[in-house]
Amino acid sequence: MPHSSIYRTLCAAAVALCAATGAVAQSAPNVIDEVIWVVGDEAILRSDVEKARAMSDRIQGNPYCVIPERLAIQKLFIHQAQADSVEVTDDQVSQLVEEQLNEWIQMATSREKLEEYRGMSITQIREELTEQIRNMQLTRMMRQRLTQDIKVTPAEVRYYFRDMPEDSLPLIPTQVEVEIIADHPRFRQEEIDRIKERLRDYTERINSGEATFAMLAKMYSDDKESARQGGEMDYMGRMELDPAFANVAWSLNDPKKVSKIVESQFGYHIIQLVDKRGDKLKLRHLLLRPHVEQADIEACTARLDSIAADIRAGKFAFEVAATELSDDKDSRANRGLMTNVTRDEMSGDYIRTSRFKMGELPTEIARVVETLDVGEVSKAFTMLDKSGKEQCAIIKLKSRIKAHPATITEDFQVLANIVRERRCDEFIDNWIREKQRTTYVRISPDWLPDCEFQYPGWVKE
Repeated sequence: MPHSSIYRTLCAAAVALCAATGAVAQSAPNVIDEVIWVVGDEAILRSDVEKARAMSDRIQGNPYCVIPERLAIQKLFIHQAQADSVEVTDDQVSQLVEEQLNEWIQMATSREKLEEYRGMSITQIREELTEQIRNMQLTRMMRQRLTQDIKVTPAEVRYYFRDMPEDSLPLIPTQVEVEIIADHPRFRQEEIDRIKERLRDYTERINSGEATFAMLAKMYSDDKESARQGGEMDYMGRMELDPAFANVAWSLNDPKKVSKIVESQFGYHIIQLVDKRGDKLKLRHLLLRPHVEQADIEACTARLDSIAADIRAGKFAFEVAATELSDDKDSRANRGLMTNVTRDEMSGDYIRTSRFKMGELPTEIARVVETLDVGEVSKAFTMLDKSGKEQCAIIKLKSRIKAHPATITEDFQVLANIVRERRCDEFIDNWIREKQRTTYVRISPDWLPDCEFQYPGWVKE
């Protein structure tokens, strides 16, 4: 179940080259691992370098120089994080691991394909990815802590870009602000009753021993991803799950029992406990989604088309209708204005803005936006919401800011971020050089080719 681009390059490269990873492992099955670098009290192994090499196809320079240096820099950050008691929670790591693992699976087309390419089980891949992401998160958080007090003033921003030619300024792509009124087609009560009756029947068959939960999930669950595993989900924390689903799941104690029917944003479920590990549960679930009749979809779009007509006629404002009538909880409290939430990779902070690049909008909305003039209200259309349910919507294009070179008046924050990022890079560069001077570093003589390191201080005179 559902949520960073700091990991996206890693994931894309890993999927593209996961066959190579398996080839590395198979080509030298009898090679004994060895310590090639020591940074402080942390070792870098030959296998660490080989894994990183297999997972990246964009290394400029000798990988046996570039990769150990990257790992050594990471060790410096992790050591400092430990000294400063900076920690990453298991829930944070688990969420990111599942996001990236799901992305790998989508790119590989299936879990089985991914396992075949990597020559590893999903559990083994997850364990390896967990360590990598934990280290990357610690590095990011430590960098954030080191640079958190760096600020830039408007005067510094103006000075930095003062003499820069216009064609050298960053290009701001077209951005739009969009308001939305959404409505879900109503499920008919007889359809809900039918779904619940099916789930009660499955529960009886499991309790009587006529069938296993795993078999029924494989045959009937609408969650096709977990269905392939007999409905089994991996260990997850409570905050990673839909609240209604989690409330029922955390009430389970007996792995032989099946939960009561629970309604979540995804549909209706029955759940079975598989195992507990600390604050995480491994569960099976069987999901059924009620079917929406075409007549109900047409009735929903007709309702919204009627609302749109009244807005165009000036009977009431779009913003008023959105506040009173929309069932899109993310925008309703904002008078229908959609909010774009992105994560700043430098600070780790979440940034909220009403502006979207076209590629950041849901596909169906972007397609409609392309046809609208500013201030125009669309016809009703259908789309999938975040939970995969069909919904009807009308939108209003509030503003369109065409692509343009960045200016201080219009795009100050973009330019300020560029200046701050440069200052942070300079600070971190100096920090690494200072750490080199005060940290024990040993490099195996057999692992020191003619390297031109970014930071020459690794090699002590």
